[in-house]
Amino acid sequence: MFSFLRPLTAPVTYTRWLHLLLPGAAVSVWLFISMDTPWVPVALAALVGLIPGMRLAEGIQAQLLLTPEERGDTEATISVAPSTSWSERWRTALWLEVRLVCAGLVGMATVWLSATTVDLVRSAAGSEPSPEWFAAGLGAHWWAALLAPVPLAMLLAVVVSCGELITVAARWLLGPTPRQRMTALEERTEQLLERNRIARELHDSIGHALTVAVVQAGAARAARDPAFTERALAAIEETGRDALDDLERVLRVLRESGTPPGQRPSLSEADRLLDSARGSGAEVDANVSGPLEQVPAAVSREGYRILQEALTNVLRHSGSVAVRVRITVADGRLELEVTNPLTDSTATSGGGSGLRGIRERAALLGGSAKTGPYKGEWMVHASLPLYGIR
Repeated sequence: MFSFLRPLTAPVTYTRWLHLLLPGAAVSVWLFISMDTPWVPVALAALVGLIPGMRLAEGIQAQLLLTPEERGDTEATISVAPSTSWSERWRTALWLEVRLVCAGLVGMATVWLSATTVDLVRSAAGSEPSPEWFAAGLGAHWWAALLAPVPLAMLLAVVVSCGELITVAARWLLGPTPRQRMTALEERTEQLLERNRIARELHDSIGHALTVAVVQAGAARAARDPAFTERALAAIEETGRDALDDLERVLRVLRESGTPPGQRPSLSEADRLLDSARGSGAEVDANVSGPLEQVPAAVSREGYRILQEALTNVLRHSGSVAVRVRITVADGRLELEVTNPLTDSTATSGGGSGLRGIRERAALLGGSAKTGPYKGEWMVHASLPLYGIR
């Protein structure tokens, strides 16, 4: 009902008012020094705007007083950085001119409308209004008290309107250019892709280790054979050490953005995955053909993770079953296939994030991956191109 009074309680109204009054005070000081040269502040503003550091100073002030809710936000609409091109310098100079115009309007309204309210109160009290303000010549009348809030309402309207106008101008003239927005968007995309990659790394390596540990522990408890239990504990220890190595690689990437991706495991280390699966009771029949050492590093790393996730799913959903692994390098592609007998639990495992991660890894390299039942078996098949990948 009284929404028009909301700006009175909004702190940003008064911070914007202060932002507009600051240059007005500087201009007033100059006019006090030299009333005959009012053009000097305008010319100085244009020249000062060409200084690279002025854009940084104005951006900090504008963000603090005009859009305080965006302070510290990486996606703030007002930039906080010095000028790096002549386009940004001219935009800063134009910003200072716009700010001077708005400051002059708000400064005059603040002085004249406030003084007029004082005059109206004096008129209601029986004193003659000053001849310098808007109530000049009104005379002494008691009903002038009823008019006293009008100039204040007008002042509020001017302050709010100019505050909105100067904020829009700041976002336009001090905000990032379309090219800067595109660069920031690309950087944000790279960060999200890196986070997604790290999440997949943790899911694959730690998930595999935990699955092997759970399967081995369950089998050892059921077997009640000291020799088998000894082998199971050894397999759990080895798998855990491998998982810790993978975890250390991922953490190193988080701590040091320059860590080379080549430190992540590749298909040349696939034997440890196969041995881990065999140690968990699975009968693994592996066949590798083609020059595996010629597979590009990126393809080899993603192939390792795809194989790891496929074996983890077998152990998690089917247990100790026969697994057939085929890795082929031929005709410019890496073909990786893992199949195992189809069980009831396997048939309901097609919606997990692991299988989706396999398809995402393949797609990022321009390849494809298929997962699901095939001729009475559960099959994971990935086809990755070798050419064009470094």
